[in-house]
Amino acid sequence: MPAAPSIPVEDISAVILAGGRARRMAGEDKGLIELKGKPLLDHIITALRPQVGEILVNANRNLERYRAFGYPVIEDIMGDFFGPLVGMATGMQATEKPYLLTVPCDSPLVPAQLAGSLYSALISENAELSVAHDGVRMQPVFALLDCRLLPDLLDYLNEGGRKIDTWYAQHRLALADFSAVPEMFLNLNTPKDKAVLERRLME
Repeated sequence: MPAAPSIPVEDISAVILAGGRARRMAGEDKGLIELKGKPLLDHIITALRPQVGEILVNANRNLERYRAFGYPVIEDIMGDFFGPLVGMATGMQATEKPYLLTVPCDSPLVPAQLAGSLYSALISENAELSVAHDGVRMQPVFALLDCRLLPDLLDYLNEGGRKIDTWYAQHRLALADFSAVPEMFLNLNTPKDKAVLERRLME
């Protein structure tokens, strides 16, 4: 994984994507599930706060509970649980910063170098977006997007596009190597996943 460069922290807004239905968790709102006595969202906010100039939360239910964390809560700008691309578009529309960092609400082991490594890949490859790679595959919801992509993303969504990989493939894409920290991609989909994450947080 590349060393974190000196990045323009104040130019980056982060959006935590908490707008899904969480079908595999019986519909429980994953960002609010507690892990070691704190909601998942709290773990992620703590990790992101020094890396970015602004934090937004994309949610479509339990809005007052999310607002209680003290950060702006933004609902999807279109559709009915259309997926992460709509959350990304929502974040881009809500910020005035030039870059948007996206992270899922159910992966609490966010590394301190997330924004820096994604920004380094974006700049060094003259890309429009950069995405984390775990050494085997791309992890598309861990991404840094140039907010000038918003009109194109809205066009894609309005035409019925929903597949994140398809939209990414239409743009200059850089991959950031996070194979050294594969635990960052551990997420909470089942009670078993929760037990695994709790063990990792105790290490």
